[in-house]
Amino acid sequence: MSNTKLVLVYKGFERFWHWTQAFLIIFLAVTGFEIHSSFSLFGFETAVNLHNKAAWALIILIIFAIFWHITSGEWKQYLPTTKNLKAQIEFYLTGIFRNTPHPTKKTVLSKLNPLQRLVYLGLKILVIPVMVMSGLAYMFYRYPQAGIIKSANMEDLEVIAIIHTFGAFVLVAFVIVHLYLITTGHTITSNLNAMITGWEELEEDENEPSVNDEPVFVTEPKI
Repeated sequence: MSNTKLVLVYKGFERFWHWTQAFLIIFLAVTGFEIHSSFSLFGFETAVNLHNKAAWALIILIIFAIFWHITSGEWKQYLPTTKNLKAQIEFYLTGIFRNTPHPTKKTVLSKLNPLQRLVYLGLKILVIPVMVMSGLAYMFYRYPQAGIIKSANMEDLEVIAIIHTFGAFVLVAFVIVHLYLITTGHTITSNLNAMITGWEELEEDENEPSVNDEPVFVTEPKI
């Protein structure tokens, strides 16, 4: 037998970081594709200016997020595991359309299922760093040397642009899939509401693993 309880799953900074990052990634995609002449919205020069400012805002946000993940212990949420990974993939591919029970149970100590852990870890240690480094390289391809301004050759710049654009398509694809997956909770809007309010209804039963089996995080003090 199991019932549900209302639990504070997402802390204040976590929600702020999530929504700010989402806005900045979407805004960077819009301005970035305009820079590539995919459409016209702000105008080329304004799009470049806005894109650069949003990029710096994202970098600052990433620095704060890294500090928060380390000091709060939340980095442990992204440790990969193969347990129930195959079942999770099968659930998303077919089980969800047959009302199959979710193969993993969400808790405050384990918010991400095995597939989410792999995807989010890949974004944090591969995709986002590549986007930041290639973006900075493209932004500063003109550099001072010996009292004059030099530029990287066009072959180098073209490779950087291709890598940055490919990363942008990966992030856009992630956002699209993410928008779909937020509808796969207990109700269509339960995951969305949880990330807005921080509170979510989680299953509680006698077979739930002890917190001693998982990393313990410090909870926010009540004011």
